Amino acid sequence: MAFSKRSFSHPCSPGRRLSNWLTAGLLLATLASLASLAGCGETDDNASANRNDAPRVATQIGYMPILPDAQLFVNLENGRLDKAGIEPDLVSFQNGPAMVQALASGQLDIAYFGIGPTMVARGKGADIRVVAANIVEQISFVALAPLAGYFENGPADTAFARFAKAEGRKAKISTFPIGSVPQTVFDYWRVNTLGIDASALQMVYQGASQVQQSLLTGAVDGAAILEPVVSIVQSRSDAARVIASGGELFENQPGAVMAVRADYLSAHPDVVKRLVAAQIDATKALNAGDEAAVSAVAKHVGGGRLPREIIQTAVAHSKDHFVADPHRIIDATNRMYDFQREQGTLTGDLDIDALFDTSFFDAVAGSDGPGHGEPALAN
Repeated sequence: MAFSKRSFSHPCSPGRRLSNWLTAGLLLATLASLASLAGCGETDDNASANRNDAPRVATQIGYMPILPDAQLFVNLENGRLDKAGIEPDLVSFQNGPAMVQALASGQLDIAYFGIGPTMVARGKGADIRVVAANIVEQISFVALAPLAGYFENGPADTAFARFAKAEGRKAKISTFPIGSVPQTVFDYWRVNTLGIDASALQMVYQGASQVQQSLLTGAVDGAAILEPVVSIVQSRSDAARVIASGGELFENQPGAVMAVRADYLSAHPDVVKRLVAAQIDATKALNAGDEAAVSAVAKHVGGGRLPREIIQTAVAHSKDHFVADPHRIIDATNRMYDFQREQGTLTGDLDIDALFDTSFFDAVAGSDGPGHGEPALAN
């Protein structure tokens, strides 16, 4: 997989100082050298002020351009990633399985992606730890006409059967690939709430942009999807209805997380601690609907091509669902893991408790267990 590098050139390199020396007079060169010594240490001003003179760490960060990775976008734009001591090499992915492959092959240091692919990556041998959560209860099931009418005019558990009988075909439902959070959450609802078999539906597994396109063109009858696709579809189709969302599908459903490779944690604990502190502050800003946070999300989600109004609505719909505390999702992750094992979408034994490392969050939040707040932390 190709990685696009983000390079940072320092204005005080030895080559530049040598060039100045050769092209200036002795006195000017001496003065320039003194100025250079004053301004060109081994680290920049941010490093000195925020990282105890430690050099910035080149870090490969994988992410998807979706709302559940919003904290990353906020911290990219407000400078907190830089202040944490990270020189980022950002790699954008369109789906979780591709990130799993990258992690399993050792190509990423940090990944912002769903808890489902996180478990898959861990099961495939990627030695990673979840150090912070991103969001909970972010999946919605959206239905278009005529399927929406069968939910609105009769019991939910018979809606798909009534649709098939009346329309002469199974409902076509789109969601993310098997093992993803949206797919798992939809199946959890299908099994535990509706009590229907998978054979009653025609499932289509796609990436985020493809799911959106399928809904907007009417190529499918419904989808289990996340924001901002929900807001986009509702803004363009009066017939689109949110049939069930959030805790209605899966109570306290874990969503995206921040996972870090174990050897990176060991080598750079202070960097990770600062990054988790930034995650907490970004979470508070998102839940508060902070304008700068919304602008950061708008710049990155969907490649920055979506109207700001859509992003504003999506962030507002997600209010109080942005969560940094990893303690909050451990029990629900265990529940999701057990369900995926039952469904056969996740194989092999996995110690969920060992998947999490809550020590970094606890250190910056000043507490030793779940249920504590996520206070703003000083830069």
